[in-house]
Amino acid sequence: MSPDADLAPSDVTQVLARLRSGEAGAADQLAPLVYAELRRLAGAAMRRERAEHTWQPTELVHEAYMRLVTAPHPAWRDRRQFYGLAARVMRQVLVDHARGRARAKRDGGARVTLDEGIAAPAAAVDALALDGALDQLAAADARAARVVELRYFAGLTLEEVAEVVGASLATVKRDWHFARAFLRLALNDGAHGG
Repeated sequence: MSPDADLAPSDVTQVLARLRSGEAGAADQLAPLVYAELRRLAGAAMRRERAEHTWQPTELVHEAYMRLVTAPHPAWRDRRQFYGLAARVMRQVLVDHARGRARAKRDGGARVTLDEGIAAPAAAVDALALDGALDQLAAADARAARVVELRYFAGLTLEEVAEVVGASLATVKRDWHFARAFLRLALNDGAHGG
């Protein structure tokens, strides 16, 4: 992951601890420390959305940040866990947005572009179908689903994913390979009514 400006990781971790304990003003202190990295994560997530998506990465960052810091009991212990959770929250924000658009349009839902070998190159799939397939994957292998969230929604490298999930690079590569095959099958079955 890219460094947080000129700050040591412990600076972010200390502010996260203060936020977790409910210290007033901790969320305001955290924002400038993590904004650049959250913006990078949001940019990676938005590059995979359809071209006519109405949001910009900044809007995704703001929505995800508000959900993160207003959670009743933040569960992160350090900056790695915070950024990992941020990727998951960004996924949920985008899925919620797709659900809202699907309800408004009633045309089968919003579509996202998949790459990274999950589906055919630049294949467009229904965002809600992808979310459902990821839920199925999580039921089968939670870590593999987490790897997809971090690779696809946060744009992390396999090495960065290994750091966040606390697994070896070889393990993460196996998870990534399994997850791509699982999602390819789940999305293909869904496309054919199976």
